[in-house]
Amino acid sequence: MSTLEVKNLSFSYGGPRMIIQDINLKIEKPGLYCILGPNGVGKSTLIKCLNKINSPTKGSVLIDGQDLTGMTNKDVSKLVGYVPVGGNDMFSMPVMDAILIGRYTQQKWKTTSEDLAIVARTMKLLGISSLAMHGYNELSAGQHQKVAIARGIVQEAPILLLDEPTANLDVRYQVYIAELLKGLSRMAKMTIIMISHDLNITAKYADEIIMMAPPGIIYKIGTPEEIITEDTIREVYGVDCEIVKDSDGKPHTILGSALWIDE
Repeated sequence: MSTLEVKNLSFSYGGPRMIIQDINLKIEKPGLYCILGPNGVGKSTLIKCLNKINSPTKGSVLIDGQDLTGMTNKDVSKLVGYVPVGGNDMFSMPVMDAILIGRYTQQKWKTTSEDLAIVARTMKLLGISSLAMHGYNELSAGQHQKVAIARGIVQEAPILLLDEPTANLDVRYQVYIAELLKGLSRMAKMTIIMISHDLNITAKYADEIIMMAPPGIIYKIGTPEEIITEDTIREVYGVDCEIVKDSDGKPHTILGSALWIDE
């Protein structure tokens, strides 16, 4: 388990407008943390700052007290795994080899039997063992996404970031991936941070929710019960709704009408 701390973080793509601004966040316990918020509030930008894809315009990101700025990309990748949205990479190689790329930071000289065992075990976990020798570029969008998630898991970093990992997946696999990530966070004592647009899956499985809002700020952090409220959904998303309890006592959002639409 590693401690992740974000201090006064702001980021701009070169212009005067900050995409995210004055972000402060500290995660010290393993668990599944979900980032929610409307389109354009900087969710993807934030997690790209957490693994040094983006260099902060202001502020810092620290893992176990060490600023990412002073670390090499390879050292960062030993601590932070990343699964981008979409899984649209094009690899002209078998699926097993595409997943094995995730073991790069853990390897010394060559691929070992342990590396292969970890990949095989992860493929079985995600139900894609039968695709092992299929060409990656022959897969469907949903299969691409499962391979991308597998590649992130085999990295075995203490922190795993996922940008909409349930995109392109049917409802059954959305639930399965959410259950898998929550179980993995407990079993491996990992910090797993995922971006989601599904209020109900997030409420059901997240340990804590990081709610973002315009203009690229953290609106509130807390448990699903603290964050998924009628007032918060109305204020952040501009949607009227009713919140009821599901069979596990978690908040379940029944959407009403949109209160406003940005032009």
